[in-house]
Amino acid sequence: MRKFVQRALGKLQKLDREQVYSLVSQLAGENEQLEVVLDSMTDGVVVLDKQNRVVLYNKAAQRLLPVVGGEIDEKPVWTVVRDNEVAEFLKKSLENEDRVEDKEFTLEAGGATRIISCGTAPLVQDGEIQGTLLHVQDLTEKRGKEARLRRAESLASLTTLAAGVAHEIKNPLGSIGIHIQLIQRALKASGRLDRKTVGHYLDIVTEEVDRLNRIVIDFLFAVRPMDARLKEGDLNHVVTDLLEFVHFELEEARVSLVTRLEELPTVEFDEKFIKQAFLNIINNAVAAMPNGGTLTVSSARRGESVEVDIADTGVGISEENMTKIFEPYFTTKDFGSGLGLTVVYKIVKEHGGEISLRSKEGEGTTFTISLPIPQKELRLLGWKGRKHGV
Repeated sequence: MRKFVQRALGKLQKLDREQVYSLVSQLAGENEQLEVVLDSMTDGVVVLDKQNRVVLYNKAAQRLLPVVGGEIDEKPVWTVVRDNEVAEFLKKSLENEDRVEDKEFTLEAGGATRIISCGTAPLVQDGEIQGTLLHVQDLTEKRGKEARLRRAESLASLTTLAAGVAHEIKNPLGSIGIHIQLIQRALKASGRLDRKTVGHYLDIVTEEVDRLNRIVIDFLFAVRPMDARLKEGDLNHVVTDLLEFVHFELEEARVSLVTRLEELPTVEFDEKFIKQAFLNIINNAVAAMPNGGTLTVSSARRGESVEVDIADTGVGISEENMTKIFEPYFTTKDFGSGLGLTVVYKIVKEHGGEISLRSKEGEGTTFTISLPIPQKELRLLGWKGRKHGV
């Protein structure tokens, strides 16, 4: 249609009245169709010219953006937006020519809370930027569903944890009960207690109380919100410090250490928690190599993430257990809380990262922790004839 109009305009002087009328009718029809398409969209669309003035907008944009009443055409967009935070964001990003994909805002209107996201992108025509496209999306329902899903997942996890705690507590409580009964029987039988016998029973009771305390501490760590304080840093420094800390333990377990650390960009993490995650995986790796073996720790940048691999040459994990490995209180060890990898999973998720594993029975296991590299806002490309304000 565009090429047809350009050709028609080139011959406008030669067109008769009827042909001009036909051309204008077609243009009006195309324009009306465009308006119907835009107004049928659930997302808001606002078109701005080079001076960031509003030249076109659809009904969804009017509904989603808290605009000041009256005419908004031909005015800088931030002057017609009623919410100060949104207006300030638009003014700063547009004047600095920043490209922003999604910036979320929480708005209060009529006693209701609405969450919107705003994004800006260059409007390009014939290879030149002619303005900016402002995209507005209503995230209220989506964020509500996500919150409900998180609550459901938290409840399910808490139920599983509670069932695991109940199971774990039964054994030490049973042992404490039995040894208290033995003390009572010894007292009834002789009327007095032998110090050596009672001391042995009380030592066992003390051990079981300590075991109960550890179960409660692990449970509380698993269910309480983490106070993670993220700071940018080099993940290799954390890995190096931790490996130095466990060096003698690895030697005693006859585990050889191999490190392959590449230069990494900085990422955001809480050093205390991320060290705990690495340590739990390393402890699992050492336990999987009872006769010694090799622990290989490597790091690299892959795409927009930094990854740390921790690989062992141990007994490996069966395919059946691979899907259960992060579940609370699941363990293949004779001794262990079964919360070590659950804690690792929680820490990694709190950092916005991912954890995965590869394993083969008899050959070993590799855990991979991936943390996102902080993304910097992109600047819009300039266009001919316009001076940059940066």
